[in-house]
Amino acid sequence: MISGATINSVGTPLRQVWPKAENGSAMLWRYFKPSRFTEFLSTAKIYFASAREFPDKFEGATAVLPPDLPVDPRYKGLAPADKAFEELRRLTKISCWHIERDESAAMWHLYAGSGKGVAIRTSIGRLLGAIRPFFAEGAREPEDLYYGSVRYVDLHKVRLGISSMNRFFHKHRVFASEKEFRLAISLAMAEEFGVSIPERGIRVEVSTGNLIERIYIGPSVSRKLQAELMELIRRSEFQDKVAKSCLLGTPRYS
Repeated sequence: MISGATINSVGTPLRQVWPKAENGSAMLWRYFKPSRFTEFLSTAKIYFASAREFPDKFEGATAVLPPDLPVDPRYKGLAPADKAFEELRRLTKISCWHIERDESAAMWHLYAGSGKGVAIRTSIGRLLGAIRPFFAEGAREPEDLYYGSVRYVDLHKVRLGISSMNRFFHKHRVFASEKEFRLAISLAMAEEFGVSIPERGIRVEVSTGNLIERIYIGPSVSRKLQAELMELIRRSEFQDKVAKSCLLGTPRYS
């Protein structure tokens, strides 16, 4: 069930996916490769990927069949409903964040070039307050922004009977270590009104000053790149928000 829209202070209609309120003070992390961080800070825009872009082939699935189950020849091709949902995957744009109190070595490795990138720390409340309205081409009203924590379920044992948008806030439990919080925008209606929707993602404006609580330069960033990143951060007037990665600490063995 998705709640009715509320409007944040900059006019973005927000729709909470789950009935229970999210903890606004919960910490969120976004891990970037250097080029993506540079783009983010230079443009003040967050990339929302098409659901098709994710490497998780189960994205949006209602169930997962066991790998050794024989394939029924009647189901070799995509059924009409499957084809329609594949188009919805293209039309749904998603921004993923990691919910955690502390840094994650695994997230540095997966999303920031094994510690050679940058992470920003914020909170759910800061993120929802910083996101600016997104208008599809020619639209007079901004698109709804859906948000919520991802729920992880055993899709080998259950079959989800939920709305299309809710599917993007469920994942197979093998991905539970990701601890995702998501923002999502559906552009299906915009396409019905003739708007050309990109195959890949979109970029949505944010108030970086409100969003960023801390910036962490990766523990494996070279001195040259670190100097370049610090110059970019200085020009953006966020130098007072830079913090040292805990992975730079010195180990002791006695």
